Amino acid sequence: MGDEGIGVHVVQRLEQLPLPENVRCLDGGTGSFLLLESMQLASRIILIDATIDGKRPGTVTRLTPQFSSDYPVTLTAHDIGLKDLLDAAYLTSGALAVTLFAVSIEPPSGIGMELSPAITNTIPLIAEMIMEELACAAVRA
Repeated sequence: MGDEGIGVHVVQRLEQLPLPENVRCLDGGTGSFLLLESMQLASRIILIDATIDGKRPGTVTRLTPQFSSDYPVTLTAHDIGLKDLLDAAYLTSGALAVTLFAVSIEPPSGIGMELSPAITNTIPLIAEMIMEELACAAVRA
């Protein structure tokens, strides 16, 4: 999985932090339709995914996709792509509050489980950005 597995690593980091009681961290792995029910029940969704977008590896871009067409190009290790999952969630739930942290990576050059140093270094940054998102959401609530 290599750098595409950034989301799993961020979830593991977040699970070590004091999260609000109403926050759940889920690892979607490669079977993203398993997340559909959780997405339908959530008032806010934060996703982390790898993208090959030509930016410097390790660049983190915060997006608020309103439609699956707003979602950046991602890799295809998912059984069902996250675009498909978002389409299903929008169709079954209506408007969703979705924030996506897209992490720029290099195209995979081999098979491996380890993250590259550039991507490993983004884990604390993404976790901090998510904690800020949660704090801002709590203030607005």
